Amino acid sequence: MKRGRVLAVLVGGVFCLAVMSLYRKLEQMQGEEPQRDWETPAGQDLSLLQQKIDRLEYLLSNNNRLVARLRDSLLHHKASRKQEGGGANSSSEHAHIPAEPLSGCQLAEEKEGGAGGVQLLDVYDLLTFDNKDGGVWKQGFDISYRGDEWDEQPLELVLVPHSHNDPGWLKTFDRYYEDQTRHILDNMLLHLGQDSRRKMIWAEISYFSKWWNDIDEQKRAAAKRLVEAGQLELVTGGWVMADEANAHYYALLDQLMEGHQWLQTHLGVEPSSGWAVDPFGHSPSMTYLLKGAGLSNMVIQRVHYAVKKHFAQQQTLEFLWRQSWDSSTRSDILCHMMPFYSYDVPHTCGPNPAVCCQFDFHRLPGGRVFCPWRIPPQPITEQNVKERALLLLDQYRQKSRLFRSSVLLVSLGDDFRFVESSEWDAQFNNYQKLFDYFDQHPELHIKARFGTLADYFQALHRRLSASGTSLPTVQGDFFTYADRDDHYWSGYFTSRPFYKRLDRTLEATLRATEILFSLALAEMRRFHGDGRLVADFPAREHFQRLVAGRRSLALFQHHDAVTGTARDPVVVDYGTRLFHSILNLRKVLQSSAHWLLLLDKSQYHHDQSKPFLQMDDVISAQDALPQKTPLTLSDEPRSLVVFNPTEQLRTSVISVVVDSPDARVVDAETGRPMAAQISAVWAEPSRASSESFQLSFVAELPPLSLVVYHVTKAPVGSTPRARYTVYRHGNALTVHSEHFLVSHPQGQEADAPLSLSNKHVQIWSSEKTGLLQKLRLHTGLVRQVQVQFLWYGTRTAANQDKSGAYLFLPGEEGGQLYSSSEPPLIRVSRGPVYSDITSCFRHFTHTLRLFHLDGHAGKSVQISNMVDIRSEVNRELVMRLVSDVANGNRFYSDLNGFQMQQRRTLEKLPLQANFYPMSSAAFLQDSSSRLSVLAAQSQAVASLRPGELELVLDRRLQQDDNRGLGQGVTDNKLTASLYHLLLEERRGGAQEVGGASVQHLSLLAHLTSLSLCHPPINMVAPGDGQMPKLRDFVPLRSSLPCDVHLLNLRTLEDAQEPGSPSQEVGLLLHRKGFDCSSAPDPRPTCTWNVHEEVNLDDVFSPLRFRSVRRSGLTLLRRHDQPQSSRQQQLRPMEISAFRVQID
Repeated sequence: MKRGRVLAVLVGGVFCLAVMSLYRKLEQMQGEEPQRDWETPAGQDLSLLQQKIDRLEYLLSNNNRLVARLRDSLLHHKASRKQEGGGANSSSEHAHIPAEPLSGCQLAEEKEGGAGGVQLLDVYDLLTFDNKDGGVWKQGFDISYRGDEWDEQPLELVLVPHSHNDPGWLKTFDRYYEDQTRHILDNMLLHLGQDSRRKMIWAEISYFSKWWNDIDEQKRAAAKRLVEAGQLELVTGGWVMADEANAHYYALLDQLMEGHQWLQTHLGVEPSSGWAVDPFGHSPSMTYLLKGAGLSNMVIQRVHYAVKKHFAQQQTLEFLWRQSWDSSTRSDILCHMMPFYSYDVPHTCGPNPAVCCQFDFHRLPGGRVFCPWRIPPQPITEQNVKERALLLLDQYRQKSRLFRSSVLLVSLGDDFRFVESSEWDAQFNNYQKLFDYFDQHPELHIKARFGTLADYFQALHRRLSASGTSLPTVQGDFFTYADRDDHYWSGYFTSRPFYKRLDRTLEATLRATEILFSLALAEMRRFHGDGRLVADFPAREHFQRLVAGRRSLALFQHHDAVTGTARDPVVVDYGTRLFHSILNLRKVLQSSAHWLLLLDKSQYHHDQSKPFLQMDDVISAQDALPQKTPLTLSDEPRSLVVFNPTEQLRTSVISVVVDSPDARVVDAETGRPMAAQISAVWAEPSRASSESFQLSFVAELPPLSLVVYHVTKAPVGSTPRARYTVYRHGNALTVHSEHFLVSHPQGQEADAPLSLSNKHVQIWSSEKTGLLQKLRLHTGLVRQVQVQFLWYGTRTAANQDKSGAYLFLPGEEGGQLYSSSEPPLIRVSRGPVYSDITSCFRHFTHTLRLFHLDGHAGKSVQISNMVDIRSEVNRELVMRLVSDVANGNRFYSDLNGFQMQQRRTLEKLPLQANFYPMSSAAFLQDSSSRLSVLAAQSQAVASLRPGELELVLDRRLQQDDNRGLGQGVTDNKLTASLYHLLLEERRGGAQEVGGASVQHLSLLAHLTSLSLCHPPINMVAPGDGQMPKLRDFVPLRSSLPCDVHLLNLRTLEDAQEPGSPSQEVGLLLHRKGFDCSSAPDPRPTCTWNVHEEVNLDDVFSPLRFRSVRRSGLTLLRRHDQPQSSRQQQLRPMEISAFRVQID
């Protein structure tokens, strides 16, 4: 109490001092003003005032930071005094905090479509989704025109040749390259070089870079000339054309950065326009990254046909796409939405595919491809050119009426087009004849040419500017996509969940390795003092492993990879790449950690065949789950190294498998024993292993630290062991467990609900199923939260389309509750570190776990599932949460882990239309509570009734869904899924905000998600021979601010020595927006404040940056700002990228 008073007096004194200094500063500024007046032109008065305001803000920020530091140091002091009790997450002795808004939080806002603005949620409310037959444009309407609309301003047509090359789908990446892609690019050099009027765009840098490596210098020079001449444009510049539903924003940015960096190095160009014609729905997270990477325009295609029709009727197919959370124009990017069914030639020249197909000259009679409408193209001759030109012009004019300007974009291409030389000649020669005819007949009022996206958008901007035409702003996303009828593409949000989980494992491993490798190189340069690296450290080889890992993750973001929509052998190829990258990145991680931990650096020796540190688990194959390797214990300490890859001080439960039921863990540096428990390793549901045991202990991990623990064998019975209670209704059960106490409840005890609790939360589960029923917070808030499992089948009529890799087409019966012929085995374990309830059903094992941690890490319930539906036919397994949260028809799911998006469940839409992508989070809320589900992998989510959330766990489907794949999804694996369930009180009279409201995760949910997605990484040192002395590596003095996420610390390539690491590092920081209505209790030890400025040297102390240059999100040198100050602006929700050198 006395200490609290002292702090209050101290803070009050500092505040008074701050106010006095500000007052004095203002006096000085006023005193200076008359002296300057005579030399300041009148026009600069406002500028002078702005400078003063900026200076005042800066001084306020400094004072605020000083107070925050004082508070931070007190919290750390408290935390250190309570280390025995609960560690880094514990920081407050009182049970309640005032219902005051958190500084720096983001108030929920109701967004309304203002003048010219469009909210996509409102569009969905407005549309009837009646799917009326629109005539030749079946999903649209008849388009008419008078004919004189172009008399003043001629129609300006830009025809953009393209070839969409999937980096894996029906064939593997390498097979496609050998069979098709390399021929396309070879022919591109030849045929574009023949005529300067010919143009083309290319999107997939993964293919382009592979081709570049195969060609000689002469061909490279020719390619460069085409790029410089504007005949070849590299669009988007990503490694792939990424999926936008399942991909996490870290990986989206990784693939974009990999492509942009490659283009900068080899071609010296930066993309200006995006091209996303095949991803199955579109996310504003992707547009944010594109804008941040320097792009200003983009094209999208796969949008719900009813939305396209509405946008076409309103002439809003070209719009400024704005982030929902941004009221400024900073995030705006000009977006062109293609109006028709597909990006192929029949659906791009105009509304009538039967006519447009006649102008796909690859389909000329005699070829392998034909027009389904049975009217083939004709070669253009002098005899038919007029009739052909007028027929085509009619389509162009009709399409033009859907847009606000008279500049028209038409694409010319399809999947893997322009493979053969004959197609290049057929398309370019015939179209050139049509264009020549247009030129010779000015009375037609059309100027037509081949062009690139840059050509189109340049002409569009020019025309819009000249006519004074403005474009509307649009906010929201374009999910869930339907291409026809009730065929909603919500199946791929879950398809191949094993690989969606593996994707996130690689992502977490890559980020952790990037950070540790960058820190290791910086430490080596500081250690030598002359910038040199350690001679024996394989920096170049490790950097190449990093690059390969980046590219494997990047490749998997392709819209037929992470989506789970490729053929079986292609999936194996992707999985093998992910698997090998994880293994290779682990080598870099182990080697970097080895050098950083050594007290005597001269003892470092790199031995690839026998690394000093090993991971504590083994992944045996691309389709296998990790298995823990048992540690052999003795009286001699085994060194266990734990890496915390997050920027936050955290208390975590670390689990390893050991060969003894008695073990002791101490902090190697202090000798302090860690709270621990021994639990059984269950070889079967009712048989515990007698050779292996799980040792779990509470570890306190500073941010980005490597902490060494010593594990030894302990006296018999000295380590607390989990106590087990096993239930199975109706059947007698024998449990084999010689080292653990196992009880079988009888009578009334067997019929009582199961319950677990810690200091924050109590849960109740069904005694018959073990599944969650109710949740109570220590504040007294109680919510019914039932966990159920259900099956969805698919349609059964012979003539009906059925679910497949892309589509979710459930049967009329809807979801059916899971039932089992025999009751599940239920194991309840209780221990000092964690307690859990495990239910063993035939198709899944489900575990609810509570951690006994004092701080915020103990506030959520961990839910894990191990799913196996390989015995099933046309079934999808779903986990449903049924609560009494009164959320109405609204819930929130995340977009790419970057932002939250409001969803509305609409009765006018079919069930499958109300499922949405969920990369990492979803929540329900009412005026008094919020229920959040945080996920470690992506999947489909829905809230079909108030208070409910459904998460699709796996799908097994026997048939193709007629979208080109040609197979079902039957390669299911034993698949793990991991969640945290978080119930929070909403305070301060929080109200449910109506309209298209912008909401954010709470601060606690952000911190929980961070821990879930970036778990600690365990490594073990050998147990034999003389051990060198190790010392903890703790690079940061304190946590980063709670709302600032270290997205990456990425070593950049040396421009002078390709393939080697440079001294420059890409520092990427994401300041997250967090919700005002709930505050973590107890408060975390990290700080936050309302100001947007941070001092990088302070935040990363004691690390020092020799140079800091703010750059674009893909770190292109042309986007670098001049040498920047250490004082940097980080706006909420924004990602900031810097090119830095660490001293």
